[in-house]
Amino acid sequence: MARAAGDDGRDGYVSFVESHQHRLLRAAYLVCGNRHQAEDLLQDALLKLALRWPSVREGDPAAYVRSILYRDAVSWWRRRRREWLSARTPDKAGADRDDALRLALREALVRLPPRQRAVVVLRYYEDLTEAATAEVLGVSVGTVKSQCHAALRRLRELAPELGRDDGLASGMEVTQ
Repeated sequence: MARAAGDDGRDGYVSFVESHQHRLLRAAYLVCGNRHQAEDLLQDALLKLALRWPSVREGDPAAYVRSILYRDAVSWWRRRRREWLSARTPDKAGADRDDALRLALREALVRLPPRQRAVVVLRYYEDLTEAATAEVLGVSVGTVKSQCHAALRRLRELAPELGRDDGLASGMEVTQ
């Protein structure tokens, strides 16, 4: 396929960003638990994508960006290693059970270590296989399995209400 003179793929990049930015932002938010940090992570990831666009655009650019998001989130956490403590939760659960489950899941996810959080988001929110999750995170399948097992056990401890019949699956549809 011949490109027009002067076409550097900018239109394809802009089109990709416009069509994927909301889903990628939601994934970034689930990984880091903070909207402002999620926006920063996504902005950095999209910048890295722009620099590599000619070599990535024919493959799966969304997977490339998700890889960057999850790895950068873990790197950021390692640099900061700071807890955010609060006397009260910022959001109050409504009367609706789904809202309560979403809030419980969000609070529980934030309390997981970054790698476990990334594994849970990739496996259950992004619906990736263990092998695909391992590839995105740059770890072995065994590491994904052990991190997932530990994360689910910790989620059950942090939010036992998620383990009920309508628990984790319905609660994973976190919206802001």
